[in-house]
Amino acid sequence: MLRITKITDYGFILLAHMANQDKELLHNAKDLSAAIGIPLPTVSKVLKILTQGGILQSHQGSKGGYSLAKPAGEITAAEIIEAVEGPVAITDCSSSEGCERNCVVSPSWQQVNTAVIGALSGLTLADMSNG
Repeated sequence: MLRITKITDYGFILLAHMANQDKELLHNAKDLSAAIGIPLPTVSKVLKILTQGGILQSHQGSKGGYSLAKPAGEITAAEIIEAVEGPVAITDCSSSEGCERNCVVSPSWQQVNTAVIGALSGLTLADMSNG
């Protein structure tokens, strides 16, 4: 079974919540944790990862918080997954170079991986947060 990690899943939940709020509103970890019901340490960790990945912007100061780095319609599911987990690759064979064995199934896995990335790239945060 192919699965994203719980941290990535939480990232999608947090981002969808933020996308459905006023675009000018800054979000802090404590308020997000209370609104969504994810423990504060986990929210803080996810926000840091998403900021490092360029999905969120961090705003310092007493009125600081986090905001989307760009409009929700311009953030793709592929970008979110890559920010948290790294490049999308369903197997080691699915990279463009293939795996160390470079066997006859590598090209097939590369095709599947390309299709998965295409599907994730065609799905935006706006699509996901509008239900």
